[in-house]
Amino acid sequence: MEKRKDNEEANNSLVSFSALRKDVANVLDFMERLKNEEDQKAVDVDLIESLKLKLTFICTYVQLSYSDLEQFEDIMTRKRQEVENLLQPILDDDGKDVGCKHVVTSLASNMDDCISLYHRSKSDATMMDEQLDFLLLNLYHLSKHRAEKMFPGVTQYEVLQNICGNIRDFHGLIVNGCIKHEMVENVLPQFQLTAERVGHFLWEDQTDEDSQLSEIVEDDQTDENSQLSELDEDDQTDESSQLSELDKDDQTDEDSQLSELDENDQTDEDKDDQTDEDKDDQTYEDSQLSELNKDDQTYEDSQLSKLNEDDQTDENSQLSEQDEDDQNDGDSRLFKLAHLLLKIVPTELEVMHICYTNLKASTSAEIGLFIKKLLETSPDILKEYLIHLQEHMITVITPSTSGARNIHVMMEFLLIILSDMPKDSIHHDKFFDLLARVGALTREVSTLVHDLEEKLRNKEGNDQANRAILDLLENIELLKKDLKHVYLKVPDSSQCCFPMSDGPLFMHLLHIHLNDLLDSNAYSIALIREEIELVKQDLEFIRSFLLNVEQEMYKDLWARVLNVAYEAKDVIDSIIVRDNGLLHLIFSLPITINKMKHIKEEVSDLHEKIPKNRGLVVVKSPKKLVESKSSPAGKIIVGFEEETNWLMRKLTSGPADLDVISITGMPGSGKTTLAYKVYNDKSVSSHFDLRSWCTVDQGYNEKKLLDKIFNQVSDSDSKLSENIDVADKLRKQLYGKRYLIVLDDVWDTTTWDELTRPFPEVVKGSRIILTTRKKEVALHGKLYTAPLNLRLLRSEESWELLEKRAFGNESCPVELLDVGKEIAENCKGLPLVADLIAGVIAGREKKRSVWLEFLNNYSFILKNEVEVMKVIEISYDHLPDHLKPCLLYFAGWPKDTAVTIYELKALLDVEGYVEKTEMKSTEEMVKIYVDDLISSSLVICFNEIEVKSLPLSLSNLWNLEILWVKNEESTLILLPRIWDLVKLRVVITTACSFFDMDADESILIAEDTKLKNLRNLNKLVLSYSKDTEDIFKRLPNLQVLQIELKESWDISTEQYWFPKLDFLTELEELAVAFTSSNTNDSGSSAAINRPWDFHFPSNLRILSLSFFPLTSDSLSTIARLPNLEKLTLYYNIIRGEEWNMEEEDTFENLKYLKLYQGDLSKWELEEIPPSFGDIGSLKIIKLVESPQLKDSAMKIKEYAEDMRGGDELQVVDRKNIPLFK
Repeated sequence: MEKRKDNEEANNSLVSFSALRKDVANVLDFMERLKNEEDQKAVDVDLIESLKLKLTFICTYVQLSYSDLEQFEDIMTRKRQEVENLLQPILDDDGKDVGCKHVVTSLASNMDDCISLYHRSKSDATMMDEQLDFLLLNLYHLSKHRAEKMFPGVTQYEVLQNICGNIRDFHGLIVNGCIKHEMVENVLPQFQLTAERVGHFLWEDQTDEDSQLSEIVEDDQTDENSQLSELDEDDQTDESSQLSELDKDDQTDEDSQLSELDENDQTDEDKDDQTDEDKDDQTYEDSQLSELNKDDQTYEDSQLSKLNEDDQTDENSQLSEQDEDDQNDGDSRLFKLAHLLLKIVPTELEVMHICYTNLKASTSAEIGLFIKKLLETSPDILKEYLIHLQEHMITVITPSTSGARNIHVMMEFLLIILSDMPKDSIHHDKFFDLLARVGALTREVSTLVHDLEEKLRNKEGNDQANRAILDLLENIELLKKDLKHVYLKVPDSSQCCFPMSDGPLFMHLLHIHLNDLLDSNAYSIALIREEIELVKQDLEFIRSFLLNVEQEMYKDLWARVLNVAYEAKDVIDSIIVRDNGLLHLIFSLPITINKMKHIKEEVSDLHEKIPKNRGLVVVKSPKKLVESKSSPAGKIIVGFEEETNWLMRKLTSGPADLDVISITGMPGSGKTTLAYKVYNDKSVSSHFDLRSWCTVDQGYNEKKLLDKIFNQVSDSDSKLSENIDVADKLRKQLYGKRYLIVLDDVWDTTTWDELTRPFPEVVKGSRIILTTRKKEVALHGKLYTAPLNLRLLRSEESWELLEKRAFGNESCPVELLDVGKEIAENCKGLPLVADLIAGVIAGREKKRSVWLEFLNNYSFILKNEVEVMKVIEISYDHLPDHLKPCLLYFAGWPKDTAVTIYELKALLDVEGYVEKTEMKSTEEMVKIYVDDLISSSLVICFNEIEVKSLPLSLSNLWNLEILWVKNEESTLILLPRIWDLVKLRVVITTACSFFDMDADESILIAEDTKLKNLRNLNKLVLSYSKDTEDIFKRLPNLQVLQIELKESWDISTEQYWFPKLDFLTELEELAVAFTSSNTNDSGSSAAINRPWDFHFPSNLRILSLSFFPLTSDSLSTIARLPNLEKLTLYYNIIRGEEWNMEEEDTFENLKYLKLYQGDLSKWELEEIPPSFGDIGSLKIIKLVESPQLKDSAMKIKEYAEDMRGGDELQVVDRKNIPLFK
């Protein structure tokens, strides 16, 4: 009876499903016809695709309803409703025929019937071919949607799509009779099992996604409710976001005020208040940094969010708490998918095996097309499967298990083949056969892994598995031979050109690299471990010989050794990372090892020929000398006006004693050009009795240079004889004269000492100009004047140079301006580069198309870039070998990344680059290395030390956008260096000032100097200065400003000074803390009650004032700011104990008022003006340590409720807890 009932239910299910399939086909057919009818309204293609997908989903899981699918009825009912919603517009359109409505109605009914049968039908009998074919087709479409639409670029989903497509197509060949059943009777049952597994995964994938979306919606609602907890629950939009913004800004303001308490002398009582507050709050500086680096929830148009590229949108901000969960969900999804692939790829392997063994000779066109598709998709499927099989094996089989390592090595070999499968290195007619063998080996490896896993689980012996592994290894070796002789094309024997410089350094690094590889347990290395060991041993033998002989005697041999060493490294690394690894493994590696073997034999013979009693000589390879200097005469000179004037002052004034003026800087930064400019200035040349210019360079000859100087100062061209003491003659020639000598490009202190020995130190105001790349040399030669570290050109200066070179005295045509300035920007501020590029474009047509071609095609300047690189190459060649890896590490770090000594120590020590000594620690040695690099002008360093002024070297950081300096013990002086940082957007310091307040010397500023990109300046220390207003005008786009106002009492007017800020039209957020220089709150009683002369910008939205003595009149100025939304008054003294608000004091847009009073005795504010109740925009009054204000706040709240209705105004404490219900 029960059996008959089950059969009836199964038949009913089959009938309903057949009807459903028919209705689905009719609906989709109707939609396609509707799309093509000209007289009908256009049907959205996306709507049709969405409808197809949802109907595919329903049909798939109606077929799999016998499986244990979670939430089946709920999800299927929802999908059914979504289908009806998509079809509803068609039903509502009167123009549609009755037949359509009948089909749609029938579809809805049959969907309901199929879904309702889920509880009654549990049949999991084998499907008929037609049913299974329909299921496989639908699973393919579902997997395709996820691979192409939902997770594009995710390899695992692409592989799943290809597997589903291959199995469905193969099954279609069975259904169509192209493949006989008896040929596939063993694999056919696996198809339904594979379909069930894929169906289960896609179902769980869909439900997980639905669940995540549901959680996000719920979390969004929770976050919104949390933000609205202080306000009316009906006020759900703007007010909730404003409240959240105000709460966060409130934290920022509290932090800012506490920061002021930290930095100013406060009474013990104030410090106690601050200590209590600090338990809950951070400093203002931390708050600002947090706003830069975290998700901002201030106002929609918060300009702070623009300052940080990592700031997320409001939606992302709401989802920020989900990020970690989303990552975990993504990892979980891919883990499940990897597990699925391990289960279903074996079915694909069986299909491949049948094709390669039984269908290879088939003449069927359909089978031919399928095999072609199989050839295209199988390499990626096999590769992904082996990767996951490796990972699975690592988790279930210990490396010490007998045979495990051999299996891993075999998988690595197969992966190298599969990585190169699509390439042209395989004979086309052999590809099918090679793929068949790789597929068969993959199938055997898969079987081995599962057998080994099963035996370990059952604690059985694995002798049989070991025998199978040995057999498989033999097959692998056979395949290696066939790859070389049958399958692969022999690669062209092209000879690579490897660099021959820094040979000893490279050999040292290669030795370390090979040792690291041999110490590794990576299976990619295990595949060629014997070969790596052989390379290492041969190179050690060769290196030990060549490093202990005169290399000049064996120059050709050394060149061959270096070449084969580079080859070995390139080949080994390529195999490990699977970059063209197959050709390297089969061809290149054996060839390289053979070359090394022959060189070793040759070296061994040489070693035998060296007499035993002859000592070995260690000789360092000589540095090559590169003549890279070009004469500065006739060069167009732009920029450096400030530096030029400084140099001229130092040359023509100052001490009567001899002085040295040093110019240091990066290669190509214009040191020589600047020196030449002042050397030839008329006011300078007329100031000195004698002048001489001498280019030193690396390969200098002391006598020749002194000869040259003597000839210039004596106005003679005669050559002194060899036996003449030229130094003595030069000394006598210079004695008693005011002389100027330029020593250009001095490389070391010894050279400086030798060349300057003849220069007499007479009290005549003589000067020496020294240019050098090495600060060590400049500091060594210093007498009175500190070295000038030359900045790079600003963008406008680079453009001026280009324009003058290209057009002479004429102006650049308008159509070339934008592209010309972009070319100038690419010069990166180096005058030498700008000069070289200018020389190129000056000789080209003055057409926009030509200049654009130049800009977009750097091949035009490659030869000139070589000239530029020669300048830097000299510096690099001049470095000791032990410093070169350190410099290369700097070059490898991302742009604008800070590298600490600690990080360098860790990197260089691990790599073995730091020379160990008994006298110094590793940290000390790294510090010495870095100091040497900085002295070479190849590295710029801004140390974490106490700084008084921005260093000259900072001018070179032309791309700097964020400057953050922690200077607890001093005030950082910004001018004049900050004007060079034209891209600067944010300045955050503990304390900074425009001027040195202890110095009387004024700083000249060029008329057009501006920092147009600066948005945030924090924290600026100000005292009265007539120049302050002029400086602020040069920061036109400033949006956030924090000021410490000190020493601002003007005795002459008996009034406090406040900077005029009304011209900062973009300023939206301002925090000012007042610090009086007087101990008794300053000034006379008349001055105390005098209002501040506030000049705030009308656009100001957020204002915080701390420690100000305020009057009602001062507060009235604030109340009339039209856009002010948030006001914080922190420890301010309200004079007269009463805050009187006039009718004009409307605070028309104020939303947030925070009062932090504390105990200020007689100066304590007793009440908040009642008129605050009339401010309709006010949402929050926050009281911190101000119990005396509670009553007035309560009255304002009650009044506001009576006037507005509802509970819109909240009075809260420091922790945002409402004080009144």
